[in-house]
Amino acid sequence: MNRLAASAIAVACLARASLGQNRDFLSTSEVEQIRDVQEPNDRIRLYTRFAKLRLDILTQTIEKQKPGRSAFIHDTLEDYTHIIEAIDTVADDALRRKLPIDKGMDAVVVAEKEFLDRLKKIEPMQPADISRYEFALNQAIDTTNDSLELSQVDSSKRQAELRAAEAREKKEREASMSAKEVKERKEQTDQEQPQKKVPSLYKPGEKPPDQ
Repeated sequence: MNRLAASAIAVACLARASLGQNRDFLSTSEVEQIRDVQEPNDRIRLYTRFAKLRLDILTQTIEKQKPGRSAFIHDTLEDYTHIIEAIDTVADDALRRKLPIDKGMDAVVVAEKEFLDRLKKIEPMQPADISRYEFALNQAIDTTNDSLELSQVDSSKRQAELRAAEAREKKEREASMSAKEVKERKEQTDQEQPQKKVPSLYKPGEKPPDQ
């Protein structure tokens, strides 16, 4: 890993940690990179690279005893977890738009298997301060495991499951609405749909006889 890149991320993470809940799980540079990449497979691979960088930083930090490191490890684990969740979100959004993500998912499966193995090795190392970030570590492991299982699902099957879930959610929402609310929602949807223009039988410039 590039030491300058790792150091830059580490400094950024420490700075964000001081802001508490206001911190973002990506650095400013990473946010700009994500914005520049619109193709789903490339964006998925980019998020995967950011996740790996967090684990590289995590490994370096755990190996060294430094004051305040437990808070930094906790925040780095949380950031990693959010990045993994972002991968799933990008994939689901692409599938809803019927865009191919097979290449991205292939890269994610390989990477997340490695990530899971690295995360599971932390607790057996018995860090003295693990109680301060054990919950965040378990969350990271569970999220990675869930994401890996999801990434291994065939794209067409995953797409069908998304459509089925959305249909169920819509049905549940409508079931909780009154008949009046359902009618108003339908009328609003009908109004928002553009009305079809009736084709004219007259040539450009021509008018009906009575005009």
